[in-house]
Amino acid sequence: MGRTGFEDARVLITGITGFVGPYLAKSLLDEGAKVYGLARRLSDGNLSRGLSDVGIEKEVKVLEGSLENLTSLLFALDKSEPEFIFHLAAQSFVERSFLDPLETFQTNATGTINLLEAIRIKDKLNSRLVFSGTSEEYGLVLYSEAQLKRLEESGRIVFPPPLKIPEVPIKESNPLRPISPYAVTKVLGENITLNYVRSYGLNGLVTRSFNHEGARRGGMFVTSVIAKQVMRLKYRESNSILLGNVNTFRDWSHIDDIVEGYKLASLKGTAGDVYNLGSERTNSVLTYLLWTLEEAGFHVRNLETLTGNKRIDDPAVSFDVNKFGVKMRISKVDQMLLDGQIEFDIKDKGIRLDLGGQTITVEFDPSRFRPADVPLLLCDATKAKEKLGFKPTHSIRDIIKDQLNYYAVPDRRR
Repeated sequence: MGRTGFEDARVLITGITGFVGPYLAKSLLDEGAKVYGLARRLSDGNLSRGLSDVGIEKEVKVLEGSLENLTSLLFALDKSEPEFIFHLAAQSFVERSFLDPLETFQTNATGTINLLEAIRIKDKLNSRLVFSGTSEEYGLVLYSEAQLKRLEESGRIVFPPPLKIPEVPIKESNPLRPISPYAVTKVLGENITLNYVRSYGLNGLVTRSFNHEGARRGGMFVTSVIAKQVMRLKYRESNSILLGNVNTFRDWSHIDDIVEGYKLASLKGTAGDVYNLGSERTNSVLTYLLWTLEEAGFHVRNLETLTGNKRIDDPAVSFDVNKFGVKMRISKVDQMLLDGQIEFDIKDKGIRLDLGGQTITVEFDPSRFRPADVPLLLCDATKAKEKLGFKPTHSIRDIIKDQLNYYAVPDRRR
């Protein structure tokens, strides 16, 4: 690229009013970039939702348009004349993709092809394009022989078959086994992007970012669902919590770390290459809830299923372990889940938590269980560290604190 930074660089961000877009835009503006953003006008006429939350609504040049409208993309390229394009726009809520697969394919797959065609038509193939992929593309990742045996006994076919077990930490070379319409569209978008690199000389690359969280995360995503409900408990607006599957493990990164990863990829990445961006740790949804309660000032003494057949004392206690060859901090409940000593399902109906002087109920909502769910994600970011200089610095507790601070505002808890 010949650039070492973004001073005076012209940048176009699709999906600039989503979760990541405003944070990326602010970081680029702080480095002196001229930032343009593609945004769809909302029903209330708003074009800058999210940008005002980080105080940059007057600094970003927002261009009205959508991925489904090729003409608006051509117009956006004319206006922005970008050196860098960050393609973030997507329908990214996994549960919604199951409910409306056609919408998800239209936005994520057809929309990406429209953007690539607009770039080709306008002869912007030299602009550096970062396609924002996702860890969801890896889908069904095998972490133990026992897990594979359970899948085979249930009649599930694992394809491509594993070359080794465990398949974690997840490298860029791991097989892709997407299990949601959202993940499938991202695999398609990634592959068509790489095809344009090979076929037309597009200066593009792919990042596969693992779950990234922070203040302003969409209210339907599980970390925000947890933080919001915990703050309602804190302010005595509720005495219970509603969740879906609490067994799944995710590699949760702070949004600021992922933004830095996107920027490093755009400056130092190789065209046609793929880079994982993640924290290199994994924790369960249940642990995220327990640690969020702790950060809100509660002490979790024990948990017990509503059916009374499963109990754990001091479930939130944390310690460092070497798991899957990676040193990370997990909770007692994480260890029991990973070792197959316990599992929670709809038949348990929920969990009762003793908070010391207060007991709350975590109800399992059947409507929040997906038709298929990725069991565990754990990033191997070695390639991004060595090739790009990527270095995550935030802990999972940093994420939780930011989200709790965000939901301390009463209007956001409604």
